[in-house]
Amino acid sequence: MKQVQVSPEARLKELGLNLPDPRHAAGNYVSCVRTGNLIFTSGQGTNEFRGRLGEDVSIEIGYNAAKQCMLNLLTVLKQELGELSKVKRVVKVLGFVNSAPDFTDQPNVMNGASDLLVQVFGERGKHGRSAVGMAQLPLNNAVEVEMVVEVEEEEADLG
Repeated sequence: MKQVQVSPEARLKELGLNLPDPRHAAGNYVSCVRTGNLIFTSGQGTNEFRGRLGEDVSIEIGYNAAKQCMLNLLTVLKQELGELSKVKRVVKVLGFVNSAPDFTDQPNVMNGASDLLVQVFGERGKHGRSAVGMAQLPLNNAVEVEMVVEVEEEEADLG
């Protein structure tokens, strides 16, 4: 019996989540670059979560910030690909956490992004990851996330 796969967009809906509107670049760059069957995203922060983990932002709020960063990244992918089902595999996630000098729970903060990817993509969402503390992030964002995904090969235009 063939198992019906639920689209990533349908999984987001089941989770009660919506993709946000695309965010505008804060400089002279693009939101993602595709080379072959890989897409490298630019870092995405949020408009909602500001401050430093270990000072004025809790791990729980940081987790939600990382989750929102990932929703912003999924918006970038959806805009690039048309549909998220074209994501073959999430390869790598890099998370930057605005951290107080003695804050060491960056991995727990970044679980917000990682957990969402596995909820949306299942096995295809499991990825390599780095979670690093930063002295400051642009616009005082609590978290910024970027990622690399492998996508289905484009069909050659035979026209």
